[in-house]
Amino acid sequence: MSALYDLNDPALAADRFGYYRRLRETDPVHRTPLGYWVLTRYDDVSALLRSPHSSSAFPKEPGWAMTRGGPTCPVMRSVDKWLLLQDGADHRRLRKLIARVFTPRFIDRLRPRITEIVDGLLDAMGDGEVDLIRDLALPMPVAVVGELLGIPVEDRARCRDWTDKVGYVLDPDVSPSRRIAMNKAEPEFRRYLLDLMASRRGADPEHDLLSVLMQAEDGDQLTEDEIVANILLIFNAGHETTVNLIGNGMLALLKQPEALEALRADPSLMPTAVDELSRFDPPVTLATRIATADLEIGGKTIPKGAHVMGLLDAAGRDPERYPDPDRLDLARTEPKTLAFSAGPHFCLGAVLGRLEAATVFSHLLERYGKIELVREDLPVNKHFNLHGLLELPLRLTH
Repeated sequence: MSALYDLNDPALAADRFGYYRRLRETDPVHRTPLGYWVLTRYDDVSALLRSPHSSSAFPKEPGWAMTRGGPTCPVMRSVDKWLLLQDGADHRRLRKLIARVFTPRFIDRLRPRITEIVDGLLDAMGDGEVDLIRDLALPMPVAVVGELLGIPVEDRARCRDWTDKVGYVLDPDVSPSRRIAMNKAEPEFRRYLLDLMASRRGADPEHDLLSVLMQAEDGDQLTEDEIVANILLIFNAGHETTVNLIGNGMLALLKQPEALEALRADPSLMPTAVDELSRFDPPVTLATRIATADLEIGGKTIPKGAHVMGLLDAAGRDPERYPDPDRLDLARTEPKTLAFSAGPHFCLGAVLGRLEAATVFSHLLERYGKIELVREDLPVNKHFNLHGLLELPLRLTH
C-alpha cells in the first residue's frame, strides 16, 4: 500500500525526513486524497521548478484567494503584485526592476556592514549560555534587510511584525485567525511605507532599495502598489529565510560534530558548507506550482490545472542524487541545492543570504573554541513552508 501525504499527520511533524523517505520509496509522484500532487525526488522537483508549464500565479486561483480573505481583501491585493507569484512577461518585468540591487557587486558593498553587525551582536553575547536565534540569527538579518531597504532602525520591529503576519499567506493552510491578522497587518504596513516613500520623493536617490525602486529603469517604473507589495515580500523573505538557514545549519553542525570540526579546521570550505547546510535542512521547505498543461513527471501525468508541491527538504535527502544524504559533507558540490529554488524563480536574495550565513558561521567558529547545545527539545515556528527554530540555546566558550 502506498504511503499517504497528510499535512496534519503527527508523524510528519515528528520525523519529516523519515516521512518523506517512506513516501519517496513508495510513491514519489504522489496524488493526495485532496487532489494536489506531492513530489519528493530531486529530479522531479527540479523539473517542476524549471518547467515552462508550471505557474506561480496563485492569486488568480479563486479557491486560493478565498481561503485568504477573497480576491479584493488587502492581503490578496498585495500578493497579486508579488514577484514570487508572477509568471511570464509580468515576472520578467518585475524581476528586472527589482534585481537592480541584488547583483553580487551591490551585495558586496554590504559586506563590511554585515561584518560589523555580526561582530557587534557577538560582542553583546559574550561567553556562557545564549539563545542563538534571539541574540544573533534573528537581529542580524533584520538589521541587514532594514538597511538594504532603507527602513529606519526604530521602525524595523514593527515592520517585522507586520510582514511576519502577512508571510503566512504562503502556507498551504491558512487558519481563520491568521487570515484576520494578515489582512489587518497589510494595510498598516502599506500606510507606513507610503509615508516613508513620500518622505523620499524629491530627494537625491539614496543607496537603498526603496529609493532605487522609486526610480525608472529604461523608461519603465514600478507603480506605488508594486513597490509596497514587493518591499513587504523582501522584508519578510529577507530575514525569515536567513534566520532559518543559520539556526537549522548550526543545529545540524552540532548534531554532526565531525563536520563542525572540519569547518573549523578548514574555513575555505565555507561556500560549499553553506550550500550543504541549506540542502540538509532548508529554510524554505516547499515550492508549489499550478500545472498550465499536462506535466510528465517521474513516469506519471499530472493533469493541467493540478496543484503540485515540490518538497525541497525531501529533494535534498534524495539518495539517488546525494550519496549518504543524512550525512553532512561540507565539500559536496553536486547537484546544486534546490534550497534557493531553480529556474525563473531562483531566489534573487541567494547571494545575500549565503553571505550573511557564511559571516555568522565564520565569526562564531573564530571566536568560540567550544560551542555546545544546552538542550535537545527545541521549539520550531508555526510556518509550514518556512521551517525553523524559535530558540537555539547554546553554551559558548572562548
